[in-house]
Amino acid sequence: MTKPDPPSSPTLITLGCRLNSYESEVMRGHATDAGLSDAVIVNTCAVTGEAVRSARQAIRRAAKDHPGAPILVTGCAAQIDPGMFAEMPEVTRVIGNHEKMKAETWKPADLLGGHEKVRVNDIMSVKETAAHLIDGMDGRARAYVQVQNGCDHRCTFCIIPYGRGNSRSVPAGEVVEQVRRLVETGHYEVVLTGVDLTSWGADLPGTPQLGNLVLRILKLVPELQQLRISSIDAIEIDDALFEAMAEPRLAPFMHLSLQHGDNLILKRMKRRHSRDDAIALAEKLRALRPDIALGADIIAGFPTETEVHFENSVRLVDECGLAFLHVFPYSPRPGTPAARMPQLDKALIKERAARLRETGENALKTHFSRHIGDMRDALVERGTSARLPDFTPVKLSRDPGQAGRPVRAHITGHDGRQLIGEIDA
Repeated sequence: MTKPDPPSSPTLITLGCRLNSYESEVMRGHATDAGLSDAVIVNTCAVTGEAVRSARQAIRRAAKDHPGAPILVTGCAAQIDPGMFAEMPEVTRVIGNHEKMKAETWKPADLLGGHEKVRVNDIMSVKETAAHLIDGMDGRARAYVQVQNGCDHRCTFCIIPYGRGNSRSVPAGEVVEQVRRLVETGHYEVVLTGVDLTSWGADLPGTPQLGNLVLRILKLVPELQQLRISSIDAIEIDDALFEAMAEPRLAPFMHLSLQHGDNLILKRMKRRHSRDDAIALAEKLRALRPDIALGADIIAGFPTETEVHFENSVRLVDECGLAFLHVFPYSPRPGTPAARMPQLDKALIKERAARLRETGENALKTHFSRHIGDMRDALVERGTSARLPDFTPVKLSRDPGQAGRPVRAHITGHDGRQLIGEIDA
């Protein structure tokens, strides 16, 4: 007896963060089950003005590539400014960040019926985040598990809390069950993700901390080969998470939300750590896990930033031993306090961002050089692309034909963008 063909899926266009990638898979499942195979879902980002422009471009391109298909727009940019997207003639519906995660939202009769173009509610009224079981990530070697959403902090440059709401956590038992299911469906690596990951647990009974969750996952899902943590706030790492760093199944990599290297600018950003805090954290992490690699977000050209302030960010790269730099040229977001501060010239912001990226590229090359001569396990992502446990990219000498599984590679060099790894013929 032949099995029926699986239902076809809608087209997903995902912009922005890892959490968006996870949520796109949840939406893919809901929309597929609802029979929306011909729809295009655009999951937007609002972290910068450029991200919003990219979302509008993606919508216009989708309308050209899929003539006649309903175009459903969601994500942070849609949550923050639904009216702007509703005015676009290409858009069929605008769906809020809370609504997009509900299966009932995607029922065609409700979603496409009537004339109500905007389906966006007040995100600040949302008090809970539920786990959403998925079998994996479409086309990815690793799977992501959302453990937290929203943010209680109000950094002066950031619009994201208005797109995600206040912080809320998924209970530990539901997280463990999701991780266990992903392992059972063949995933080697699972990544914990959220908007403000280190705030996990503050709204749960007993106020557990992220480190407690990490240790619980490692204990209760012994079959999990590798657990990874996505971007975290540098000031909120708890003692249990420091303890967990000694666990070999926790990937030796952390991406830190540092944002700047000057104390005055950090205060004007309303960050809760100092320059010295960042350096001390990097030293402590490296002492606990000598093989760790560190990444960071840094903003160039924040309002009132002088050349001296900027140089403190440049020097921070070396002082923290950062290997991976994500540079954001500052762009004002309407509604944030930073948008009302004295702004720098756009050309100066662009020039500083380029200098900071160059510093990051040199730091990455130094990091690459440390790996030359090593024999390392590399998780194959697709074809000849792989990554080491510390998230360093590797180009393999051949396609081993085992995406989602590790191979042993001899690191022989790098090309400035990735390591070169030789594997047995």
